[in-house]
Amino acid sequence: MHGVTDLPFRRLIRELSGAHAPFFVSEFLSTGSSVFLTPSNLRAIRFCKEEEPFCAQIFGHNAERLASAALQAQELGAAFVELNAGCPAPKVANKGSGSGLLRDLPNLQKILHSIKNVLKVPLFLKCRLGWDESSIVINEILEIAEGCGVEQLTVHGRTKVQGYKGSANWNAIGEVAAKAKIPVIGNGDINNAEIAMERIKNYGVKGISVGRAALHNPWIFLQIANAMEGREPAEITGSQVCHAIFRYEELLREDNLRAGQILGRLKQISARLCLGFNAAMPDFRLKVLRSENCQDFLDNFSSSAILSPNVFSLPYAVGS
Repeated sequence: MHGVTDLPFRRLIRELSGAHAPFFVSEFLSTGSSVFLTPSNLRAIRFCKEEEPFCAQIFGHNAERLASAALQAQELGAAFVELNAGCPAPKVANKGSGSGLLRDLPNLQKILHSIKNVLKVPLFLKCRLGWDESSIVINEILEIAEGCGVEQLTVHGRTKVQGYKGSANWNAIGEVAAKAKIPVIGNGDINNAEIAMERIKNYGVKGISVGRAALHNPWIFLQIANAMEGREPAEITGSQVCHAIFRYEELLREDNLRAGQILGRLKQISARLCLGFNAAMPDFRLKVLRSENCQDFLDNFSSSAILSPNVFSLPYAVGS
């Protein structure tokens, strides 16, 4: 979710979730430089008071740098620090960071010990099942995590090699949750409220983590909350989608992004929202995504939404 879950996007999600805002985690923060609080990391670690308690997620492979970064995140107000041992991106994993740590468990253990020794706030760990199907190490990771004093483990039910292909292995997540002494959060393929409820009920996890699906359906957290309270999730109308897009543009502008960056973010979320659009307007997606500037984008989006209010009705399950 790097480049997605920044402050404007999280603010949008919070507003659309109403009183049911989720627990937020920052974009993951690199510790590859000798200086942790680079301009990029300083920007990414920002959070608003309404997001408290907030979790800062860090990644890297150098124990000393990661411990220093965790301490600095704590000093900046993070209520939790999470180590990312799950990112499958080659530029991260092939350098021994993210899911690259799944191939070096002694270093993972060293890192967790180092962070825990300096941290006063709780330490979380996010990981995958293993590097590939022949090296599933999630049970060993659980043992290391508990031995190092990690307070929460989030498990994505795929291997590094899988990336985001295929289906998440929730049976494996459930087996870990059953033997864990610490809370286990399940992650992978949670793209609607029905699935979220089913995973919590049947796999023994203490909660679920949603990532990419929030881009396809920013209302997913509200829908999950409604399901937990026994209510039917409301269908999202065209006017609501249009309002969300315009509000997102405002939030991006308030965050002082350049015009080109704002247009890129608007196209990013719209490309995914389009997957829930009615097929009656096959040209809509191209029309919006070919917009040359923000005003052109908003005009195209607004005119289409007003002319065909039902086009934007999002189904209960959107995205993956």
